[in-house]
Amino acid sequence: MNSQHIKVACSSCNLRELCMPAGLDAGDLARIDAIVARRRKVKRRETLFRTGDPFTSLFAIRSGFFKTRVASEDGRDQVTGFQMAGEIIGLDGIVNDQHSCDAVALEDAEVCVMPFHQIEALSREVQALQRHVHQIMSREIVREHGVMLLLGSMRAEERLAAFLLNLVQRLHARGFSQSEFILRMTREEIGSYLGLTLETVSRTMSKFMSDGILDIDQRRVRIVDPEGLRRMINPPGC
Repeated sequence: MNSQHIKVACSSCNLRELCMPAGLDAGDLARIDAIVARRRKVKRRETLFRTGDPFTSLFAIRSGFFKTRVASEDGRDQVTGFQMAGEIIGLDGIVNDQHSCDAVALEDAEVCVMPFHQIEALSREVQALQRHVHQIMSREIVREHGVMLLLGSMRAEERLAAFLLNLVQRLHARGFSQSEFILRMTREEIGSYLGLTLETVSRTMSKFMSDGILDIDQRRVRIVDPEGLRRMINPPGC
């Protein structure tokens, strides 16, 4: 893996409020800075970690997009999630001290390396950090429940609408537009995540365009009618 290590300081990072707890005093921040002491650059299509790799660290994504994937029983890759700047990746390794999925960069990316045992030890002393680690784990559980609901009970149009609304909401929390974004993942990867074929994803996106809900130019997407997307998930009277 061609990764470059760079010194980092959480205390001066503009993404701190997304991946670090609020209300830490200068002393606590200095202790975290001492632990999270380096960044790693990951080139597009390179892996940050692979299934079976020893688990040593969590990673806070500073820039770029990742996908996580597992091999299904028939040998194909199954996309299990997409992660972006300000989010934590690597939680899958906590259970068995080894990673249970691959994390692949969808574009050139940079992560902050957070040695887990040191973070865990410090969290026992800094209550805000302990609570934050628990919140991150809880958020992952809630996300997995949401994906199960998505795959178990929604039609193709509902799945894609929920995916796009979630994606733009997460991007907006990072200061991006509420309606326009670039799809960093392919339609095939979206289909793998949503349990849909590539053809179904493409057909559904085309329908959204003809209905005046989306405007798509290659990977650039503009949500013209966000309420139209929301109505697909929560129809009137429900």
